[in-house]
Amino acid sequence: MPLLPIALACWLYFGNLQTSSFLAINHATQQFPDLLWAGLTFLGNGWGIFAVAFPLLLLAPRLLSAGILAGMISAIASSTLKPLFDLPRPAGALTDGSFYRIGDALLYKAFPSGHTLTAFAIATALYFSLDKNKRSSLLPVFIIASLVGLSRIAVGAHWLTDVLAGAGVGLWCGLLGASIAQVIPGNQLLPNKIGPRIVALGGIAAIYVLLTQNLDLDLNQIFQYLGAAVIAITLAFFIKA
Repeated sequence: MPLLPIALACWLYFGNLQTSSFLAINHATQQFPDLLWAGLTFLGNGWGIFAVAFPLLLLAPRLLSAGILAGMISAIASSTLKPLFDLPRPAGALTDGSFYRIGDALLYKAFPSGHTLTAFAIATALYFSLDKNKRSSLLPVFIIASLVGLSRIAVGAHWLTDVLAGAGVGLWCGLLGASIAQVIPGNQLLPNKIGPRIVALGGIAAIYVLLTQNLDLDLNQIFQYLGAAVIAITLAFFIKA
């Protein structure tokens, strides 16, 4: 499965369809409000998706562990591949005003899309951390991950080829994260163990980041405040547990 989106990305790139595919999607997505694409982009930011998934600390700690591991692996993959290819983004290759853009103009390190990579990595990790007979309930997470990738084109930050490559690499990262999480003993995932407590401290750090920094887009502020609230409420129940 990871090879399919990467193969399609190569076909678009070497078939000289990168620009036309980007412009078609970028123009079509203007029919929807900017806030929608900002919110979806927020779900591809590491801090954003951590906040949304944070209640799993109590509800399904193994799934959260798999997601965190996949997120860490995806961060390494993204920071390695982006400088390696160092390809221009739409704003660095197209005339200003020829496409719709939300936020600052990003010029370089396009390939792959880090937001898409992160979203697919965590979606895959969550999916494969469940028993086979329960996985169908998590299929919608891949739809959300796909929409995160679409949002990166909608805001003018990435080509379709970047998004497809991010999805493919993200699938691999998610599978690896899920595999590592499976070897964690169940008794080490209880609230009184060191691992969950470290994650809880990470939640405090996330609240600080969400309340003090501007992640990706100005429109994300409302989502950052909501994410901080989700973490704070979860921490209250975690302390009680």
